[in-house]
Amino acid sequence: MKKVVVGLSGGVDSSVTAYLLQQQGFEVIGLFMKNWHDDTVTISDECPWLDDSNDAMMVAEKLGIPFQTVDLSEQYKERIVDYMFREYELGRTPNPDVLCNREIKFDVFMKIALSLGADYVATGHYCRKGAIEKDGETMYQLLAGNDDNKDQSYFLCQLTQEQLAKTLFPIGELQKPEVRRIAAEQNLITANKKDSQGLCFIGKVRLPEFLQQKLKTKEGEIVEIDSEKNIYSETTAEFKSKAEELLHLSKKYKYALSDGKVVGKHQGAHYFTRGQRKGLAVGGTPEPLFVIATDVDSNIIYTGQGNKHPGLYSKALFVNSGEVHWVRPDLAIQPGEEMAVEARIRYRQTLQEAMLYQTENGLYIVFKEAQSAITEGQFVAWYLKDELIGSGVIS
Repeated sequence: MKKVVVGLSGGVDSSVTAYLLQQQGFEVIGLFMKNWHDDTVTISDECPWLDDSNDAMMVAEKLGIPFQTVDLSEQYKERIVDYMFREYELGRTPNPDVLCNREIKFDVFMKIALSLGADYVATGHYCRKGAIEKDGETMYQLLAGNDDNKDQSYFLCQLTQEQLAKTLFPIGELQKPEVRRIAAEQNLITANKKDSQGLCFIGKVRLPEFLQQKLKTKEGEIVEIDSEKNIYSETTAEFKSKAEELLHLSKKYKYALSDGKVVGKHQGAHYFTRGQRKGLAVGGTPEPLFVIATDVDSNIIYTGQGNKHPGLYSKALFVNSGEVHWVRPDLAIQPGEEMAVEARIRYRQTLQEAMLYQTENGLYIVFKEAQSAITEGQFVAWYLKDELIGSGVIS
């Protein structure tokens, strides 16, 4: 009998994952990850991880499977939290959920599971795993979940073949309402529990307050840039080479204080991210202001009116070669090669038509339509049909 360790989070998805695997004849062990100790930054006195671990334990009891809690808070602090602070300080916007999957669930957690003699680990992610034979080798595929509303393949975009080989996603074939129905039929305590929001496993944390703990507040100016500014007027340049054109397309607009007018004050450019609308506290403009750029060195936030402001849009992005990751290494393209794909730059974004261009120093992704708020530090993931084949950190 094959042994599988399920990451029981105290939510309905992982509860049903454990039940389904049990039905499929696996020997199932439930493991709850405790990733957080610092209660000074959680929003309220409620202690979400305690409630969650109790719910996970009750589910394990109901299913009659062994259960234990592992404390990964040290690794979590080191690999996720400290990384996030460093990224925000540099004026980038990291994605903790993608990192948590790469660094914690499918690395530290997986090693613990395998050390318990498990053949597989399983999570309650809405995605599917496929396998194909290629040149006598098995290649594992990361496929989108069948529930379009819940597809979570994007969060797993950094997984490797070795990790996929040892992973199962039993609810990827199901729709969310079916998952809740199964939980209710089995009288699992999590059947009607709300989906958790917030950082992966930290619970309810407010990001600005969380960041303020480590990153000092520092007053700076909010500058508004007019959308008619001549830097936005498209000149159809002649390019000597493809490389020159790609560089031009992915270039970021550079702003100076003199380009616009000061409309307000902020408490630190590193708390803001491109495309952000909330938290600027500047009124009196015909259309709401959006952050179009932040400059952490001079501590200035550049904004523009309305979500159609040209400063929000770009046609292309670049990923440094060290940050390009192929889930399917057999499909990786070489310098000088290109590939038509569909891509997304954030979770739940509709897939967008794009071309990949590999160069010596990295990968360019050129979109058919200009994209709003391409954000440094976030992940871009690219797909062929419903298979996620690669990803990278936007640089």
